[in-house]
Amino acid sequence: MYGKAVAPEYQGALTTLSVNSSLVDVLATGTEQLRAAERAGQPGEVARCGLAVAEAHRRLGQVRDADRAWKASYRAARDAGDTATMAWALWSGGTLARQRGAFALARRLLGLAAELGERGDDIVVRGYSLAGLAETGRIQGDYEAVGRLHEQLLAEARRRGEARHTVWALEGIAQMHRNSGAYDQAYALFEEAAQIAARADDRRGHAWALRGLADVVSVRDGDTERALALLSEAETTCRAMNLTSALAYNHKMRGNVHYRAGRYTEARDLYEQALAEFRAMSEPRGEALARLGLAKSLARLGRDRTETAAELADLARTLERIGLRHAREMVARAEEELGLDTRRALEAVR
Repeated sequence: MYGKAVAPEYQGALTTLSVNSSLVDVLATGTEQLRAAERAGQPGEVARCGLAVAEAHRRLGQVRDADRAWKASYRAARDAGDTATMAWALWSGGTLARQRGAFALARRLLGLAAELGERGDDIVVRGYSLAGLAETGRIQGDYEAVGRLHEQLLAEARRRGEARHTVWALEGIAQMHRNSGAYDQAYALFEEAAQIAARADDRRGHAWALRGLADVVSVRDGDTERALALLSEAETTCRAMNLTSALAYNHKMRGNVHYRAGRYTEARDLYEQALAEFRAMSEPRGEALARLGLAKSLARLGRDRTETAAELADLARTLERIGLRHAREMVARAEEELGLDTRRALEAVR
Protein backbone atom coordinates (compact mmCIF):
# COMPACT_ATOMS: atom_id res chain seq x y z
CA MET A 1 0.00 0.00 0.00
CA TYR A 2 1.40 3.34 -1.02
CA GLY A 3 0.88 6.62 0.77
CA LYS A 4 0.60 10.04 -0.80
CA ALA A 5 3.71 11.13 -2.70
CA VAL A 6 5.99 13.55 -0.87
CA ALA A 7 8.93 15.71 -1.92
CA PRO A 8 11.80 15.08 0.56
CA GLU A 9 13.94 17.67 -1.23
CA TYR A 10 11.65 20.37 0.18
CA GLN A 11 13.02 20.65 3.71
CA GLY A 12 13.10 22.97 6.71
CA ALA A 13 10.52 25.74 6.39
CA LEU A 14 9.50 24.31 3.00
CA THR A 15 8.21 20.90 4.13
CA THR A 16 4.65 22.15 3.66
CA LEU A 17 5.21 22.41 -0.12
CA SER A 18 3.56 19.70 -2.17
CA VAL A 19 5.30 17.42 -4.65
CA ASN A 20 2.90 19.03 -7.14
CA SER A 21 3.68 22.65 -6.26
CA SER A 22 4.39 24.89 -9.23
CA LEU A 23 8.12 25.31 -9.60
CA VAL A 24 7.66 29.06 -9.89
CA ASP A 25 5.97 29.02 -6.48
CA VAL A 26 8.68 26.75 -5.04
CA LEU A 27 11.37 29.14 -6.26
CA ALA A 28 9.61 32.21 -4.86
CA THR A 29 8.89 30.64 -1.46
CA GLY A 30 12.29 29.01 -1.23
CA THR A 31 14.11 32.25 -2.02
CA GLU A 32 12.05 34.14 0.57
CA GLN A 33 12.75 31.57 3.29
CA LEU A 34 16.41 31.36 2.28
CA ARG A 35 16.86 35.11 2.75
CA ALA A 36 15.09 34.95 6.13
CA ALA A 37 17.40 32.15 7.26
CA GLU A 38 20.44 34.13 6.14
CA ARG A 39 19.30 37.16 8.14
CA ALA A 40 18.74 34.96 11.18
CA GLY A 41 22.21 33.42 10.87
CA GLN A 42 20.92 29.83 10.55
CA PRO A 43 23.26 27.95 8.17
CA GLY A 44 21.35 24.67 8.49
CA GLU A 45 18.12 26.33 7.41
CA VAL A 46 19.98 28.22 4.68
CA ALA A 47 21.19 24.87 3.35
CA ARG A 48 17.75 23.26 3.45
CA CYS A 49 15.97 26.19 1.78
CA GLY A 50 18.82 26.48 -0.73
CA LEU A 51 18.24 22.88 -1.78
CA ALA A 52 14.66 23.66 -2.85
CA VAL A 53 15.87 26.76 -4.68
CA ALA A 54 18.49 24.71 -6.51
CA GLU A 55 15.95 22.07 -7.53
CA ALA A 56 13.43 24.65 -8.71
CA HIS A 57 16.08 26.35 -10.85
CA ARG A 58 17.20 22.99 -12.27
CA ARG A 59 13.73 21.83 -13.20
CA LEU A 60 12.96 25.20 -14.74
CA GLY A 61 16.02 24.81 -16.94
CA GLN A 62 17.95 27.67 -15.27
CA VAL A 63 21.26 25.86 -15.24
CA ARG A 64 23.64 28.56 -13.99
CA ASP A 65 21.35 29.57 -11.13
CA ALA A 66 20.89 25.91 -10.19
CA ASP A 67 24.65 25.37 -10.17
CA ARG A 68 25.22 28.32 -7.86
CA ALA A 69 22.35 27.32 -5.57
CA TRP A 70 23.35 23.69 -4.93
CA LYS A 71 26.94 24.69 -4.22
CA ALA A 72 25.79 27.38 -1.79
CA SER A 73 23.50 24.85 -0.11
CA TYR A 74 26.39 22.42 0.26
CA ARG A 75 28.66 25.06 1.80
CA ALA A 76 25.96 26.12 4.28
CA ALA A 77 25.29 22.50 5.25
CA ARG A 78 29.01 21.93 5.75
CA ASP A 79 29.22 25.02 7.97
CA ALA A 80 26.29 23.67 9.97
CA GLY A 81 27.86 20.22 10.26
CA ASP A 82 24.73 18.71 8.65
CA THR A 83 25.93 15.60 6.82
CA ALA A 84 22.52 14.58 5.49
CA THR A 85 21.83 17.99 3.95
CA MET A 86 25.33 17.98 2.43
CA ALA A 87 24.30 14.71 0.78
CA TRP A 88 21.09 16.26 -0.56
CA ALA A 89 23.04 19.18 -2.04
CA LEU A 90 25.43 16.78 -3.76
CA TRP A 91 22.44 14.81 -5.06
CA SER A 92 21.07 18.02 -6.57
CA GLY A 93 24.44 18.83 -8.11
CA GLY A 94 24.80 15.32 -9.51
CA THR A 95 21.32 15.42 -10.99
CA LEU A 96 22.11 18.76 -12.60
CA ALA A 97 25.35 17.35 -14.02
CA ARG A 98 23.44 14.46 -15.60
CA GLN A 99 20.90 16.89 -17.03
CA ARG A 100 23.77 18.84 -18.61
CA GLY A 101 25.29 15.68 -20.09
CA ALA A 102 28.32 15.67 -17.73
CA PHE A 103 27.95 11.99 -16.87
CA ALA A 104 31.35 11.45 -15.24
CA LEU A 105 30.75 14.38 -12.88
CA ALA A 106 27.22 13.14 -12.22
CA ARG A 107 28.50 9.73 -11.16
CA ARG A 108 31.13 11.27 -8.89
CA LEU A 109 28.71 13.65 -7.13
CA LEU A 110 25.94 11.08 -6.81
CA GLY A 111 28.39 8.51 -5.45
CA LEU A 112 29.57 10.98 -2.81
CA ALA A 113 25.94 11.84 -2.01
CA ALA A 114 25.13 8.16 -1.42
CA GLU A 115 28.15 7.80 0.89
CA LEU A 116 27.24 10.91 2.90
CA GLY A 117 23.60 9.83 3.04
CA GLU A 118 24.64 6.54 4.61
CA ARG A 119 27.04 8.32 6.98
CA GLY A 120 24.32 10.81 7.93
CA ASP A 121 21.80 7.99 8.47
CA ASP A 122 19.41 9.39 5.82
CA ILE A 123 18.15 6.39 3.86
CA VAL A 124 16.04 8.60 1.59
CA VAL A 125 18.89 10.67 0.17
CA ARG A 126 20.96 7.51 -0.09
CA GLY A 127 18.17 5.92 -2.12
CA TYR A 128 17.72 8.99 -4.30
CA SER A 129 21.46 9.13 -4.96
CA LEU A 130 21.68 5.45 -5.90
CA ALA A 131 18.66 5.99 -8.12
CA GLY A 132 20.51 8.88 -9.75
CA LEU A 133 23.49 6.61 -10.42
CA ALA A 134 21.18 4.00 -11.90
CA GLU A 135 19.47 6.55 -14.12
CA THR A 136 22.82 7.90 -15.31
CA GLY A 137 23.88 4.44 -16.40
CA ARG A 138 20.52 3.78 -18.02
CA ILE A 139 20.65 7.00 -20.04
CA GLN A 140 24.11 6.02 -21.26
CA GLY A 141 22.74 2.68 -22.41
CA ASP A 142 24.60 0.55 -19.87
CA TYR A 143 21.57 -1.61 -19.08
CA GLU A 144 23.44 -4.67 -17.86
CA ALA A 145 25.32 -2.68 -15.24
CA VAL A 146 22.34 -0.78 -13.83
CA GLY A 147 19.44 -3.16 -14.42
CA ARG A 148 20.00 -4.99 -11.13
CA LEU A 149 20.33 -1.69 -9.26
CA HIS A 150 16.99 -0.54 -10.67
CA GLU A 151 15.38 -3.78 -9.52
CA GLN A 152 16.97 -3.47 -6.07
CA LEU A 153 15.75 0.10 -5.65
CA LEU A 154 12.27 -0.89 -6.83
CA ALA A 155 12.11 -3.65 -4.21
CA GLU A 156 13.25 -1.24 -1.48
CA ALA A 157 10.71 1.40 -2.52
CA ARG A 158 7.90 -1.15 -2.59
CA ARG A 159 8.88 -2.45 0.85
CA ARG A 160 8.78 1.06 2.33
CA GLY A 161 5.63 2.04 0.44
CA GLU A 162 7.35 5.04 -1.21
CA ALA A 163 5.10 5.81 -4.13
CA ARG A 164 7.28 8.40 -5.82
CA HIS A 165 10.39 6.23 -5.79
CA THR A 166 8.43 3.16 -6.86
CA VAL A 167 7.10 5.10 -9.84
CA TRP A 168 10.60 6.28 -10.75
CA ALA A 169 12.01 2.73 -10.65
CA LEU A 170 9.14 1.26 -12.65
CA GLU A 171 9.57 3.92 -15.32
CA GLY A 172 13.32 3.32 -15.54
CA ILE A 173 12.92 -0.45 -15.92
CA ALA A 174 10.09 0.10 -18.40
CA GLN A 175 12.31 2.38 -20.50
CA MET A 176 15.03 -0.28 -20.67
CA HIS A 177 12.47 -2.87 -21.81
CA ARG A 178 11.09 -0.44 -24.39
CA ASN A 179 14.56 0.28 -25.78
CA SER A 180 15.30 -3.45 -25.91
CA GLY A 181 12.13 -4.12 -27.92
CA ALA A 182 10.15 -5.79 -25.10
CA TYR A 183 7.13 -3.56 -25.68
CA ASP A 184 4.54 -5.59 -23.76
CA GLN A 185 6.68 -5.61 -20.62
CA ALA A 186 7.39 -1.91 -21.02
CA TYR A 187 3.71 -1.11 -21.40
CA ALA A 188 2.74 -3.09 -18.30
CA LEU A 189 5.35 -1.32 -16.17
CA PHE A 190 4.51 2.16 -17.48
CA GLU A 191 0.84 1.39 -16.84
CA GLU A 192 1.54 0.31 -13.25
CA ALA A 193 3.64 3.44 -12.72
CA ALA A 194 0.81 5.63 -14.02
CA GLN A 195 -1.70 3.95 -11.72
CA ILE A 196 0.49 4.25 -8.61
CA ALA A 197 1.34 7.87 -9.42
CA ALA A 198 -2.32 8.76 -9.93
CA ARG A 199 -3.34 7.20 -6.59
CA ALA A 200 -0.44 8.87 -4.77
CA ASP A 201 -1.10 12.24 -6.44
CA ASP A 202 2.37 12.31 -7.99
CA ARG A 203 1.57 14.46 -11.01
CA ARG A 204 5.16 14.66 -12.26
CA GLY A 205 5.60 10.88 -12.14
CA HIS A 206 2.22 10.43 -13.79
CA ALA A 207 3.16 12.76 -16.65
CA TRP A 208 6.37 10.82 -17.33
CA ALA A 209 4.47 7.51 -17.23
CA LEU A 210 1.94 8.83 -19.74
CA ARG A 211 4.81 9.83 -22.02
CA GLY A 212 6.18 6.29 -21.81
CA LEU A 213 2.77 4.79 -22.56
CA ALA A 214 2.37 7.11 -25.54
CA ASP A 215 5.72 5.97 -26.91
CA VAL A 216 4.82 2.27 -26.65
CA VAL A 217 1.31 2.80 -28.04
CA SER A 218 2.84 4.59 -31.01
CA VAL A 219 5.69 2.20 -31.80
CA ARG A 220 3.94 -1.08 -30.92
CA ASP A 221 0.34 -0.45 -31.89
CA GLY A 222 0.63 2.33 -34.44
CA ASP A 223 -2.18 4.09 -32.57
CA THR A 224 -1.21 7.67 -33.31
CA GLU A 225 -4.30 9.39 -31.96
CA ARG A 226 -4.24 7.61 -28.62
CA ALA A 227 -0.54 8.37 -28.25
CA LEU A 228 -1.15 12.06 -28.95
CA ALA A 229 -4.04 12.12 -26.47
CA LEU A 230 -1.79 10.66 -23.74
CA LEU A 231 0.86 13.27 -24.51
CA SER A 232 -1.73 16.06 -24.37
CA GLU A 233 -2.81 14.89 -20.92
CA ALA A 234 0.82 14.84 -19.77
CA GLU A 235 1.47 18.27 -21.26
CA THR A 236 -1.34 19.78 -19.18
CA THR A 237 0.49 18.69 -16.03
CA CYS A 238 3.86 19.87 -17.33
CA ARG A 239 2.48 23.34 -17.99
CA ALA A 240 0.63 23.54 -14.68
CA MET A 241 3.78 22.68 -12.73
CA ASN A 242 6.20 24.55 -15.02
CA LEU A 243 8.09 21.32 -15.76
CA THR A 244 10.33 22.82 -18.43
CA SER A 245 12.48 19.77 -19.16
CA ALA A 246 9.58 17.32 -19.09
CA LEU A 247 7.65 19.57 -21.47
CA ALA A 248 10.53 19.65 -23.95
CA TYR A 249 10.79 15.84 -23.86
CA ASN A 250 7.02 15.68 -24.32
CA HIS A 251 7.31 17.80 -27.48
CA LYS A 252 10.15 15.62 -28.77
CA MET A 253 8.04 12.51 -28.19
CA ARG A 254 5.12 14.14 -29.97
CA GLY A 255 7.52 14.65 -32.88
CA ASN A 256 8.41 10.94 -32.73
CA VAL A 257 4.74 9.97 -32.86
CA HIS A 258 4.07 12.16 -35.89
CA TYR A 259 7.22 10.92 -37.61
CA ARG A 260 6.19 7.27 -37.19
CA ALA A 261 2.80 8.15 -38.67
CA GLY A 262 4.44 9.67 -41.74
CA ARG A 263 3.43 13.21 -40.78
CA TYR A 264 6.84 14.66 -41.49
CA THR A 265 5.91 18.34 -41.59
CA GLU A 266 4.28 18.15 -38.15
CA ALA A 267 7.24 16.14 -36.86
CA ARG A 268 9.70 18.71 -38.19
CA ASP A 269 7.88 21.56 -36.47
CA LEU A 270 7.78 19.74 -33.14
CA TYR A 271 11.44 18.74 -33.29
CA GLU A 272 12.35 22.36 -34.01
CA GLN A 273 10.28 23.47 -31.02
CA ALA A 274 11.87 20.87 -28.73
CA LEU A 275 15.34 21.74 -30.03
CA ALA A 276 14.86 25.40 -29.13
CA GLU A 277 13.57 24.42 -25.67
CA PHE A 278 16.53 22.11 -24.98
CA ARG A 279 19.01 24.73 -26.13
CA ALA A 280 17.40 27.34 -23.89
CA MET A 281 17.99 25.12 -20.85
CA SER A 282 21.45 23.88 -21.94
CA GLU A 283 20.41 20.22 -22.06
CA PRO A 284 22.75 18.59 -24.61
CA ARG A 285 21.23 15.11 -24.57
CA GLY A 286 17.75 16.38 -25.38
CA GLU A 287 19.22 18.76 -27.94
CA ALA A 288 21.04 15.94 -29.72
CA LEU A 289 17.97 13.69 -29.76
CA ALA A 290 15.81 16.52 -31.13
CA ARG A 291 18.46 17.18 -33.80
CA LEU A 292 18.35 13.52 -34.79
CA GLY A 293 14.57 13.59 -35.20
CA LEU A 294 14.79 16.86 -37.11
CA ALA A 295 17.46 15.50 -39.46
CA LYS A 296 15.31 12.46 -40.26
CA SER A 297 12.21 14.61 -40.82
CA LEU A 298 14.05 17.00 -43.12
CA ALA A 299 15.42 14.04 -45.07
CA ARG A 300 11.89 12.74 -45.58
CA LEU A 301 10.87 16.21 -46.75
CA GLY A 302 13.52 16.26 -49.47
CA ARG A 303 16.69 17.58 -47.86
CA ASP A 304 19.88 16.92 -49.82
CA ARG A 305 21.22 13.45 -49.00
CA THR A 306 24.79 14.66 -48.60
CA GLU A 307 23.69 17.27 -46.07
CA THR A 308 21.71 14.65 -44.16
CA ALA A 309 24.68 12.26 -44.08
CA ALA A 310 26.95 15.03 -42.77
CA GLU A 311 24.38 15.95 -40.09
CA LEU A 312 24.09 12.34 -38.92
CA ALA A 313 27.87 12.00 -38.80
CA ASP A 314 28.19 15.14 -36.70
CA LEU A 315 25.43 13.87 -34.42
CA ALA A 316 27.27 10.58 -33.95
CA ARG A 317 30.34 12.48 -32.81
CA THR A 318 28.24 14.70 -30.51
CA LEU A 319 26.44 11.75 -28.90
CA GLU A 320 29.70 9.90 -28.34
CA ARG A 321 31.26 12.99 -26.77
CA ILE A 322 28.29 13.33 -24.42
CA GLY A 323 28.82 9.72 -23.39
CA LEU A 324 25.79 7.98 -24.88
CA ARG A 325 27.25 4.58 -25.64
CA HIS A 326 24.46 3.59 -27.99
CA ALA A 327 25.12 6.60 -30.24
CA ARG A 328 26.51 4.55 -33.11
CA GLU A 329 23.47 2.27 -32.97
CA MET A 330 21.10 5.24 -33.10
CA VAL A 331 22.90 6.76 -36.07
CA ALA A 332 23.16 3.37 -37.78
CA ARG A 333 19.40 2.89 -37.52
CA ALA A 334 18.79 6.32 -39.03
CA GLU A 335 21.32 5.57 -41.75
CA GLU A 336 19.64 2.28 -42.61
CA GLU A 337 16.17 3.80 -42.51
CA LEU A 338 17.11 6.63 -44.85
CA GLY A 339 19.34 4.53 -47.12
CA LEU A 340 22.41 6.64 -46.41
CA ASP A 341 26.10 5.90 -45.94
CA THR A 342 27.41 8.18 -43.21
CA ARG A 343 30.73 6.41 -42.75
CA ARG A 344 32.62 8.75 -45.07
CA ALA A 345 30.91 11.78 -43.57
CA LEU A 346 31.71 10.53 -40.08
CA GLU A 347 35.39 10.24 -40.96
CA ALA A 348 35.31 13.77 -42.40
CA VAL A 349 34.16 15.33 -39.12
CA ARG A 350 36.53 13.43 -36.84
